[in-house]
Amino acid sequence: MPRLTIHHKTEYRYARPVAFGEHRIMLRPRDGHDLRVVSGDLKIVPEPMRLRWIHDVFGNSVAIATFDERSDVLSFTWTATVDHNPAEEFALTPDDPAYFYPFLYDPEEFPDLLRFITPQYSDPNGELSTWARGFLDAEAPTPTYKILTQMTHGIREAFAYRSRHEHGTQHPLDTLQTGSGTCRDYALLMIEALRQLGIAARFVSGYLFVPSDSGHFGGGSTHAWVQVYLPSAGWIEFDPTNGIVGTRDLIRVAVARDPRQAIPLHGTYLGPADAFVGMEVEIRVVSADEAVET
Repeated sequence: MPRLTIHHKTEYRYARPVAFGEHRIMLRPRDGHDLRVVSGDLKIVPEPMRLRWIHDVFGNSVAIATFDERSDVLSFTWTATVDHNPAEEFALTPDDPAYFYPFLYDPEEFPDLLRFITPQYSDPNGELSTWARGFLDAEAPTPTYKILTQMTHGIREAFAYRSRHEHGTQHPLDTLQTGSGTCRDYALLMIEALRQLGIAARFVSGYLFVPSDSGHFGGGSTHAWVQVYLPSAGWIEFDPTNGIVGTRDLIRVAVARDPRQAIPLHGTYLGPADAFVGMEVEIRVVSADEAVET
């Protein structure tokens, strides 16, 4: 079982001391049978007046910091070590209820999956629906695994990765029409496309571990991908940015219905708008036996 260490530092700088509003920190990996947090340490400068941990509506760990001190620098340093046990790539058999698309969800599970099945973004001219249906075979039914893997690899191969400095995630139609976006944009596009097909999908925020001999995009930064729920298989990971199926190299931090619910670090400051100078982010994900400076 690989042991990995995550070092994530975000520092905000200001031209003069300012006061700080509440900050929400969503950086702690999400424990499960395939991922176990061995240790975690969060350092905040200046030290917050109060720091408390909660579980949000999806069960993600969120730290909430409040401050009573002014400063011209605000930094968050998160260091964690995890045991990562990647799940083997899933395989459906003809006996599984979701082997072919279309399939039906269990009536007992359907009410809990409904918000992950219902499209959240507008598609007034049916462009997204048409694109999603392009992954179906002309003669029904289509193997579900084929739809999911072809969409995952199709986005990676046909779209151009483009860093954006704007806040938030762009509308799926913008990603589709421009043929470009970030990992968060790709994830949202795939999620909404699958929802157009009636397949339950949700957003995942986390980290990508990239071995030194790998050519993947996104290493050394936060990352985003997709989980799809299939009867008898449960939630399965798909990364359309790197063409990964399963949890190989993916360190899950948070799951959400919408990307706006899984922002790694969010907060406000109290002061003039021109006081903000800039932000620096440093992220490393390495094997635990490699030296990591904190």
